Amino acid sequence: MDFVKAAVLPWLAEPIERLRAAGAADRLPHSLLILGAPGLGAAELAAWAGAFALCEARPAARPCGECAACALLRADAHPDWHVVRLEEDAQQIKVGQVRELIESLTQKSYRGGYKVGLIEGAEVLNVNGANAFLKTLEEPTARTLLMLTAARSHRLPPTVASRCLKLALRPPEREAALAWLRSQSGEPDGWEAPLALAGGAPLRAIELRRAGVAELDADMRRDVAALAAGTIDLTLLAERWVRADPAPRVAWLENWVTTRILAGVGGAADAKTAESVRLPGGARGLKITSMYALLDAVRDFRRLATTGVNPQLALEALLLRFRSPPP
Repeated sequence: MDFVKAAVLPWLAEPIERLRAAGAADRLPHSLLILGAPGLGAAELAAWAGAFALCEARPAARPCGECAACALLRADAHPDWHVVRLEEDAQQIKVGQVRELIESLTQKSYRGGYKVGLIEGAEVLNVNGANAFLKTLEEPTARTLLMLTAARSHRLPPTVASRCLKLALRPPEREAALAWLRSQSGEPDGWEAPLALAGGAPLRAIELRRAGVAELDADMRRDVAALAAGTIDLTLLAERWVRADPAPRVAWLENWVTTRILAGVGGAADAKTAESVRLPGGARGLKITSMYALLDAVRDFRRLATTGVNPQLALEALLLRFRSPPP
């Protein structure tokens, strides 16, 4: 477990200081809901908070990285650290997983300190799981830290979310993010496109660059052109996107439509705006209201993606909006 990484992510400095101050005052919250888009460091912040609670050094030095508790955490072997996440090939976190977590947290601490429970990606908790966890939130045991990470568009029941201290992570300013990416990578150029596709999230930008943003851009332009021309099978395309991870592709669509909206209302645009790919309807002068409807459809898909909806069917419905009707 890497609990050091959060401390070197400058945009996490504020929530870290909030937690450190609470710990120094012996007022560490019993429950945290960390909200953030992929690539903003929600998992890293949760790891840091868990290490802060479990570290056995003096509060000002936590997490020290040197005590026995930190050594156990590094080895993923601390008996008081419990994590629940989506199982492979599952669409929801199941109530059985939550009950196992609750059972572990009711036991006495093995090392005589805090017990920490984390649910990663809590937006995919099923209803029974959320209800089971609610009871633990309402009656937490002493010296227990409960944490959930979720997308900002989460659909957690209000009864669960309202009982947690919320830490909403925000992307750093664009120039600050670019400066950090350049300094970390030693590569001064080529970060603008991956950062835009990542929605300003630096860690996601690194992943996208490694995956090949130039190749993704070329692939997406071919797909959108084929959609508009009606020369590609929607079902097969949606299946390919699901296998390859739809998130960066949907982000590309959102950026692509947004660029055209900006051009349509006289805002700033780049050379991509003038390309010849037809939009739905095949009309060059597509009304701005239709463009906004496309943008809403893309954003609706991104929200639905956090609810456990069938991604294949949801993608097919979205891609249908980008297909031109026959003449």
